[in-house]
Amino acid sequence: MLPEQLQRKTAELQKSVTPESLVDVLGVIYVHRKTSDGGDIYLTRYGLPVADLLSLDNWFEKEWFESHRVRLQGTSSVYRVETKTVDGKSLELVVKNSRVGEDVPLETKTLLEFINAEFNSPWEEFALVFEMCQGKFGPQEIRIYTQEPLAIYVPPEKMQIWQSGRSQSKINRIRARHPGIDLDILRQYVLVYGWIKGKDVVDTYQDIGLDGSELKETLGSATSKVIRDLDKKGYAVADMKPVHIIIKENEIDRINRLLAATEPDTRRLRSDMVHALIEQGHYSIIDYELLLRTETHEEQVRSWRRHTYLDDQRDRFIATELPSHLSEVEILGVPYVHGRVESTGGQLWVVGRNGRLFDYFLPERWRKTDAWKLSSINDIYYTVTKDQIHIIWKTAKVGERPVINSSEPYSSELEKFGYNSPFEEFAIAHQLSMMGIPTVYMRAIYMTGSAKLEQSVDMSRYISHKSLIGPDGYSVLREDHNYITIRGYYNGPDEWVARQTGMLCRPLDLLQATNNGVVDSVLYEKLFDKLQSQLKNVGYDGQSLRKNDLLLAVDIKGEFLKDKDGLPEVRICNCELIRKI
Repeated sequence: MLPEQLQRKTAELQKSVTPESLVDVLGVIYVHRKTSDGGDIYLTRYGLPVADLLSLDNWFEKEWFESHRVRLQGTSSVYRVETKTVDGKSLELVVKNSRVGEDVPLETKTLLEFINAEFNSPWEEFALVFEMCQGKFGPQEIRIYTQEPLAIYVPPEKMQIWQSGRSQSKINRIRARHPGIDLDILRQYVLVYGWIKGKDVVDTYQDIGLDGSELKETLGSATSKVIRDLDKKGYAVADMKPVHIIIKENEIDRINRLLAATEPDTRRLRSDMVHALIEQGHYSIIDYELLLRTETHEEQVRSWRRHTYLDDQRDRFIATELPSHLSEVEILGVPYVHGRVESTGGQLWVVGRNGRLFDYFLPERWRKTDAWKLSSINDIYYTVTKDQIHIIWKTAKVGERPVINSSEPYSSELEKFGYNSPFEEFAIAHQLSMMGIPTVYMRAIYMTGSAKLEQSVDMSRYISHKSLIGPDGYSVLREDHNYITIRGYYNGPDEWVARQTGMLCRPLDLLQATNNGVVDSVLYEKLFDKLQSQLKNVGYDGQSLRKNDLLLAVDIKGEFLKDKDGLPEVRICNCELIRKI
């Protein structure tokens, strides 16, 4: 392409990038565009300059793709395909389907070393590849070269489980851990990388003439060297193989030119020169679906993110400059940072005005971590996110009818009143906290991208929220989607926790406290009556609150945190049936 054509093309691309098309997912900036088939494509900074070549019609059109794709050795769904020619240029791509959610087929030795290995989501994979290329961790003289991550393509349709190739048992485990969001995993993702011109070390050494035990020993040495380099830079690949190590074509050509005029038998010399290239770091690695940080690197990243998170939570109501894909909204008096969740098609509202908090609550940061169910009745779970943040998440009951013992006071009124929406719950908690009545910290509301399976029976909240319109032009409360509320695992006031480096408080609900005998019936009645009086004084009815809806905090000395009256401080952790008088 001539210089003036390149300048014109660059200017055209810059014009096509509008602020609202920019999306930040896990620290990687994408340009989001709708595709000709109604799907979505997310272009990286490497993909944007070749956006015309990455148009679906130029590589993924059915007849072209099937006739030009070449399945890569040792894979089932990774292809090399050349794009059509546009303006005299074409591009060789590596195209693969994400295997997130599938069982990882590792050999026994590898499985024992990486027992918790899971396929990265496409967003996690690209984020790790970009991070590794930047090379900020580990010795700066070591650099890991990779393919260029160009784009993530998300087709418009969702697969059935049998089409996805994903494990039914894994889907069931995710369903058990995360009801209401399991179907998001049935979205298909196609990752697009640039092709590296070259050969893997297996072909390279075989072309030289190595075979048998000599080849095996040489490949073992090369793979060990690459694994050591990765480890020094803070990374590992759970299924690292020699075929993942690429020697660029220009390096192979250079060796061939140097030895062209020498004696015919150059096998050992060629082998030594390839070995020297690997020792000097002149290689690239491919295949990143099982790329992960080493334990040391992961711990440093988690520690840094957690401390940054605590500082940002302390200052969550101080406005930060927001990227174009996020917006500041206020719903029922509560400020949120709102954005679309690109990985699932859902939406996320994070309490406060601090845009840096948004990524911490993306579902890929918490939906696949081990979770402990805290109730035999309700879908409420405790988990530690990938950023080492302790949270409680719960499936909102909005649209359901409360099941209340008819012998209890106010039962008919509560049944008629129904469950609060998640936005009402957060608004009540926010207002009570502002008026000096402690509640747990409400962090975020996630609307699933998948459709709600069960039909709502109480339509009152959907009707009353119709006028609450989000940035996308739709009501913030939609009958056809599930909502997950996320709150902090209470271990002390935010401003206190942010200053701590050691042990924190631990929560104890009043049901556990009375059952364990640490709170007797007299103290319980005093605490409950005081809370009811406080609620009534500010215009709220809390008669629906039960012992397990109220938390006490125990400090490292085993003593309760006290309120200004010297009584154990009671903190409300469930606002789904609290109502205004």
